[in-house]
Amino acid sequence: MERMKLNILGLSEVRWKGAGKITSGGHEIIYSGGTESEKGVGIIVDQTVTKAIKGYWALSDRVLLVKIAGKPVDLNIIQVYAPTANSNDEDLDKFYNELDTAKTQYKSQDPLIIMGDFNAKVGTEKVDDIVGKHGLGIRNRRVVRSEVRMVSDK
Repeated sequence: MERMKLNILGLSEVRWKGAGKITSGGHEIIYSGGTESEKGVGIIVDQTVTKAIKGYWALSDRVLLVKIAGKPVDLNIIQVYAPTANSNDEDLDKFYNELDTAKTQYKSQDPLIIMGDFNAKVGTEKVDDIVGKHGLGIRNRRVVRSEVRMVSDK
């Protein structure tokens, strides 16, 4: 983070149990995991951002919301780790419901950043302003479902 001059860094597959925050090496790590040491998400912030954290909401081992005080508006960051393309529809629906719940927890005028691992192969075909043409591999069904959700959210 220091070498790249990053203030905020999102993590997927943290694999820590429970939820909370710890301080290490001058950075604060906010994490959300489950009952097993698998999945998990987190956000690392530097000392400057640490002072501005208003709170966080650990929705699950796949969705974490952090609110950061700003002027004139606050910043909301949602870190995600989506189920893989091999997951069943129930797991995928649960994930998107948790993401939708997190999205209801901020004021509409405040900026929202959703970042993380959506476990999608985007391919090399451009799709509107959602996916560029410089991806890798062959588009999987996860991308198609994500595109539909992103277009419907506009």
